[in-house]
Amino acid sequence: MFGRLVYESFRRQKRRKLLAGIAITLGVGVATAMIAVATDIGDKISRELRSYGANLIVTPQEDTLDVQIGGVDFKPPSDGAYLNEADLPKIKGTFWRNNIVGFAPMLPVSVSVNDANAKDLTLLGTYFSKHLRFGKEDFTTGVRITHPWWKVQGAWPDDNSSDVLLGERLAAKLGRKAGGEITIAGQSHRVVGILSTGGAEDNQIVAPLALAQQILGKPGAVRRLYVSALTKPEDALARRDPKSMNPEVFDRWYCSPYVASIAYQLQEAIPHSHAEQIRQIAQNEGTVLSRIKGLMLLVTLAALFASALAVSAAMATAIFERRTEVGLMKALGAGNISVAALFFAEALLLALIGGVLGFAGGALLARQIGRSIFDSQITIEPVLFPVILAIAVIVTFAGSAMAIRRAVKFDPVYALRGEA
Repeated sequence: MFGRLVYESFRRQKRRKLLAGIAITLGVGVATAMIAVATDIGDKISRELRSYGANLIVTPQEDTLDVQIGGVDFKPPSDGAYLNEADLPKIKGTFWRNNIVGFAPMLPVSVSVNDANAKDLTLLGTYFSKHLRFGKEDFTTGVRITHPWWKVQGAWPDDNSSDVLLGERLAAKLGRKAGGEITIAGQSHRVVGILSTGGAEDNQIVAPLALAQQILGKPGAVRRLYVSALTKPEDALARRDPKSMNPEVFDRWYCSPYVASIAYQLQEAIPHSHAEQIRQIAQNEGTVLSRIKGLMLLVTLAALFASALAVSAAMATAIFERRTEVGLMKALGAGNISVAALFFAEALLLALIGGVLGFAGGALLARQIGRSIFDSQITIEPVLFPVILAIAVIVTFAGSAMAIRRAVKFDPVYALRGEA
């Protein structure tokens, strides 16, 4: 009999149940999409934010004090200690090696050129797109990965050549263009491109790292190393000093992709080095990610609240239309619990149907968001399905509670007369 009453309710009130079901489906669909994107968005946003450039810098341990003002290094280029280029591939042997997008060594050297307009210049040696190997892994790294805003008019130099780039302001000062030549330290070099960065490099010569080492007379020398890594936003654990942690907490910190923990592992991989985050970039990434997730949470709560209001309105109208039925049930001896159980059973069935449809629609919406915004696939975790069904049930029960509470208080005498 109980099942028959539920079936008849859906059969006779198709429109009311359809409106409530649509409200649940839409609310749950938006919630599914937002939760799916939020749980899979960290790495994707981090990769998008890598267009800001490297977020870690590694320098020699004996040379941790840089003299920089406005991004310009005022320390003599050849002054200070050096890292060993042979140690750089060891970065791919760290615990978070798969989070290292790329790295670019830098070696500034003071040089002279055969031009009256420029006497003492800085030649910056680096990797452009260097092929390296660590163990059995081959990979490519350089400024074309870590400094994506560097723009070249012409061609990029080969890392195994002696070709160079001229910064655009220096090229204009010297009257040089791509395809010409420049004499550096008595040797002629081909200018294959004009570099535009908006920074100090616009007044410098940028060349393969090996050329800078040759001019300096220090094979394998690296002045500083820029590293681009995928990280997670800082929390309370990330800000703690690892020296103050017990072994259990330290293991959790070490195995989390914080900027600080990756910097710690870089220091372990590269002897006599000091690694630290480029704080402005790293903090901005965390702020952007937190705000996007906060916005998604707000959209999810607004959608579920609107869904609950729509369900409440539909259920209130449906129960009011069935007040005579409720009065008859009570007149025949049904108690408040029996009446409430009938309506909650209907709400549960609506929630399950709306939850399944909403989950399917939300999964499609999440995948569309992934393709259109991040140009990648959003992964829908299986554990999300029961969570979404639980959310659908909670929202439906919350929206129906007031209407059902009113139904169980109907006086059978007035209800059978058709009065509220």
